[in-house]
Amino acid sequence: MKGSIYNPRGSLVQRGSCLRRISQTPLVISFPDPDNAWWMSPTPSIRPMPTRLFPFFADLHGRTVLVVGGGSVARRKVDALLDTGARIVVGAPALDRELIALAAEGRIDTVIGNFTDAWLDDACLVIAATDDAVANRAIAAAASERRIFANVVDDAELSSIHLPARVERGPLQIAISSGGGAPMLARHIREQLETQFDESLGALAELLQRSRARIRERLPDLPARRRFFDRILKGPIPALLRRGDAISAERALQANLDAAPPSRGRVALVGAGPGDPGLLTLRALRLLNEADVILHDRLVSAEVLALARRDAELIEVGKRVGGDHAATQSGIHRLLVEQALAGKRVVRLKGGDPFVFGRGGEELEVLQSHGIDFEVAPGITAAIACGAYAGIPLTHREHAQSVRFVTAHTKDEDDGIDWRALAQDRQTLAFYMGVSGLERIRDRLIAHGRDARTPVALVENGTRAGQRVVVGTLAELPELANTHRVSAPAILFVGEVAALATRLHWFGAPPLHGLPLEALAQAA
Repeated sequence: MKGSIYNPRGSLVQRGSCLRRISQTPLVISFPDPDNAWWMSPTPSIRPMPTRLFPFFADLHGRTVLVVGGGSVARRKVDALLDTGARIVVGAPALDRELIALAAEGRIDTVIGNFTDAWLDDACLVIAATDDAVANRAIAAAASERRIFANVVDDAELSSIHLPARVERGPLQIAISSGGGAPMLARHIREQLETQFDESLGALAELLQRSRARIRERLPDLPARRRFFDRILKGPIPALLRRGDAISAERALQANLDAAPPSRGRVALVGAGPGDPGLLTLRALRLLNEADVILHDRLVSAEVLALARRDAELIEVGKRVGGDHAATQSGIHRLLVEQALAGKRVVRLKGGDPFVFGRGGEELEVLQSHGIDFEVAPGITAAIACGAYAGIPLTHREHAQSVRFVTAHTKDEDDGIDWRALAQDRQTLAFYMGVSGLERIRDRLIAHGRDARTPVALVENGTRAGQRVVVGTLAELPELANTHRVSAPAILFVGEVAALATRLHWFGAPPLHGLPLEALAQAA
């Protein structure tokens, strides 16, 4: 017997008995933050500005999913659910020919009539696919009262979940959602992705799925497994599967597994730039996504850290004003060595460039003395990036034929700076970490012959959303910083090109001023 008859509250039900588990469901359920759980309220209403949706893949095998609607829209939703192993119940006053055929095959159950709350009994998910806005709202309200996830087709405000556009390659699935706000955009992106991912990815996913237990047994250490998968995915196995040679691919996988080397750690010094994640190099981004551990400076931006692999361990090792920098640096050296000797891939993430006042050379010397492999991914140093974002060209045919990078901090905190050379004109000076020593910088430069009217610019939080630029003259430098409460991270530019920020700024708020604009314009 294909089904049985059941009648809740007078509705006709045809119940099929065919349930099959083919794969994990491709359905992505997205819901708002529980602290803003508008969807749990007894009556759905226009929700406030939505919080970020959380995607996950749901196993619906053996669970009841209710689809309300009997036309083509409902049929498309049913088609997406057929291979999930869910018990699909379709309810409507009438069903189209295709849905009737699916019911006759026992692949779906049907409820004939108008929606009632009883239809939600045992359901974990309901999809409202009718052309009646009043009915859809009633379905969403009933589901919300029972805390059942509901998707209302073409109505993001009533939906507590959203069904994404999908790219499928065997067990591998890529889901794209706009949160219900721009479904055509999600569909457009899906069409682009369809052309980028080869069908053989499905075979690759199945091969790795079959081999998972063997891989975990051979490589119980997680960092070692990550390195193994990196070699597999960049090696010949994907090409073998594209040619349809599954047997050779299986043999190659086993050969790689048998030859897997013991864990050996390494360290990458990576320049994070001054803050804007768009300034990271492709090499830096790849290393962040391969890292097991990331030792980062305090001032590395949250946006840059967000690009790291989700399960990487983040350890802040930044120095603080007034702290014991020597002891802190020794601790960094110890951590680098410990983590690398433990077989981990370590990224030492530094603001700007690791070889420009970043003590990267000292750290590499320590690694080299312990026989630890290392590499360096340069970053855009603060002077170049902050100058560009502030509209300050470091060299200029009329104003500056050279540029000097200077730090206010040296190894033993002594001076040792050639102030006479720095005081020469027609050059640009970029002072790193100099916010606390502005009075000394001004006095030394003027004492050695630099014109007190030389333009200066302080760039705070350069390249970031809160960037501020303060321009004035060398004579008023400390007062400029105090008046505008400039704080780290900030870089100081001294030279005629600094005045150009008043005319060439393009990012963030316009510069703040000390002297009137006319005086600065004359200086430039």
